[in-house]
Amino acid sequence: MRDLIVAGNWKMNGSQQFVDEMLSALNQVDFSESIKAVVFPPSVYLYEAIQQAKTVKVGAQNFFHEKSGAYTGELSASMLSDVGCEYVILGHSERRAIFCEDDNLVAKKVVATLGSRLTPILCVGETLEDREGGGYSDVIATQVKAGLSLLSADQISNVVIAYEPVWAIGTGKTASPLQAQEVHKLIRDLVTELAGKEVSVNMSVLYGGSVNAANAQELFSQPDIDGGLVGGASLKVDEFLAICSAAAEVLKR
Repeated sequence: MRDLIVAGNWKMNGSQQFVDEMLSALNQVDFSESIKAVVFPPSVYLYEAIQQAKTVKVGAQNFFHEKSGAYTGELSASMLSDVGCEYVILGHSERRAIFCEDDNLVAKKVVATLGSRLTPILCVGETLEDREGGGYSDVIATQVKAGLSLLSADQISNVVIAYEPVWAIGTGKTASPLQAQEVHKLIRDLVTELAGKEVSVNMSVLYGGSVNAANAQELFSQPDIDGGLVGGASLKVDEFLAICSAAAEVLKR
């Protein structure tokens, strides 16, 4: 059975007080073994969040693919693992657009997680121009294939993929459940081509476009959507808890 994952990407937001409030609230929730809640604080709060986390996992928003060296300001996969991180977000649209990370660099980061006890969440997604031009499926296929290009089939089984339509991030727009399901099915079919049916069937594929408490349950109920990579709503304690509750309700069906 695939894991249902609710991942909160705080981006460059938060404070020590927010870490305390969010982790205190999440620690009161008894998550089932099939639901995984993960928070992704800014790197300066990672260690503190890891120390406080009891019922949830903690991940990093980014890292550099080299093991060590003269890379001022960067963190390696082994450093993140050393302090207790279990997940890392790679290829997020903001990293691609603002920090000019291309498919080749993303692929290097994905492969660098191997052996470091980190689960990569590989982000893929199209812009509004891609969506309206009808070429979004080609964009998704290119990003998925490139991101997994350095991995064997067995290694691909350790990856989580997040579909984040760029046009629906921070805009208040959300892909309809059917639109999201269509792309999630496409992603799973691509993974089948690359690594086989067993790997694709067991891979968690998340939706990452303005997930909130109002739409989470309907989105997570789609057959190929296994939770969400949550942005703005993960900065509101009650809202994030409600999204986690929506995931739990889906599993009860």
